[in-house]
Amino acid sequence: MAERDLDNSGMFGELRRMVQTTGTVGGIAARMAGHKIGLRSGGASHAEDLKSMLGGLKGPLMKAAQLLSTIPGALPEEYAKELAELQANAPPMGWNFVRRRMAAELGPGWEKHFRSFGREAAAAASLGQVHQAVLTDGRRVACKLQYPDMKAAVESDLRQFRMAIGVYHRLDNAIRQDDVVEELAERLREELDYTREAANMRLYRAILADCPEITVPAPIDELSTHRLLTMEWVSGRSLNAAIEAGLTEEQKKKIARSLFRAWYLPLYQYGVVHGDPHMGNFTLRDDYGLNLLDFGAIRIFQPSFIKGNIDLYRALQSGDKAMATEAYAAWGFTNLTPEKVDVLNEWAGFLYAPLMDDRERFIQEDSNPVFGREVLTKVHEGLQRTGGVRLPREFVLVDRSAVGLGSVFMRLKVKMNWYQLFHEIIAEFDEQALAERQKAAVVAARFPETPIT
Repeated sequence: MAERDLDNSGMFGELRRMVQTTGTVGGIAARMAGHKIGLRSGGASHAEDLKSMLGGLKGPLMKAAQLLSTIPGALPEEYAKELAELQANAPPMGWNFVRRRMAAELGPGWEKHFRSFGREAAAAASLGQVHQAVLTDGRRVACKLQYPDMKAAVESDLRQFRMAIGVYHRLDNAIRQDDVVEELAERLREELDYTREAANMRLYRAILADCPEITVPAPIDELSTHRLLTMEWVSGRSLNAAIEAGLTEEQKKKIARSLFRAWYLPLYQYGVVHGDPHMGNFTLRDDYGLNLLDFGAIRIFQPSFIKGNIDLYRALQSGDKAMATEAYAAWGFTNLTPEKVDVLNEWAGFLYAPLMDDRERFIQEDSNPVFGREVLTKVHEGLQRTGGVRLPREFVLVDRSAVGLGSVFMRLKVKMNWYQLFHEIIAEFDEQALAERQKAAVVAARFPETPIT
């Protein structure tokens, strides 16, 4: 993409993006409709077209669609498969454009803060790109600079996304996603505010302070704004690169333990979830510890919701259907019938299965590569049969984290006692103690406003 295409701001940028996105989503909606009424010819090629179109966007719509691909029946199967494979594919901003953007954030003399500043992007993400730099005091830092006009881009994408989902729901009522879309909208808008992401980083540094195997970079507040996040540079390599180079069983176990604790210790001891466990959002240290990155998609829950998660786990262990029903209600599910609870238990049983098996095992023991999709298809059919459910907002990122992290463990091909890892974290669970820890951590992180919803 030419640099001038990235410099369309305000009304003209919005108009350009609406034209592009309306065509994209209109095509998606039409193809979904064709799928549901039986026009299945060319489904695979249509799904590939969808992947190509969304991959060309900056990312907001793509991220929402990726998340929906983990929910049974939210999208037709071939679309879900393609969307699950999407990665951010944003073209980088050129140097002249970067200079103008940095001046807009730090003022015309912005370069005086740096001994050096990399002209080429070190990484490109869905909402911005990262440059490596060195401060005048010698510290190496990463500067994440937001792409222009992203607020308008997010709002435009969300309008079109609602339209596509609305068309699909008129054809399939197994799962109502109204609250899901609102949750996605709120989280995407939060991701645009890099001062909030800096607070999320401080929050995770406080939560994981006693976990030396996990590194969370510190934000540099005096060189950060709403659209520029400057943070410590942390060196590491990708998990894919490590796997291709070869890992011992001991190394794989160390990586898996660090990943598990990085995601589930904050959730079950502080009520905080990192909602995007994508392999691009962490790197491996030389000692096979973990650098945790990208703190845009963070959700803070009421302690009662976390208790509901643990109660559901215990209900599945004991086969207590009444307790499971109460747990789903704590999650926010409504209008539950015994038949719906049975179907939801199949879904929850799939997600919790590794945590209920007190032995070393793979995260998914069935060798069928589409086993997970088959389970979700069965759940979708069950929800259609029993009248459907309305997904609560609180469900979204917890489901995304469980499915996404499970995919990473499958790629790692490691056997662990997931039951023991989980019980180390929840062994002394107390709702009131969680509430007190959460409040202290949030205060220490200095959020611009109270994030608990």
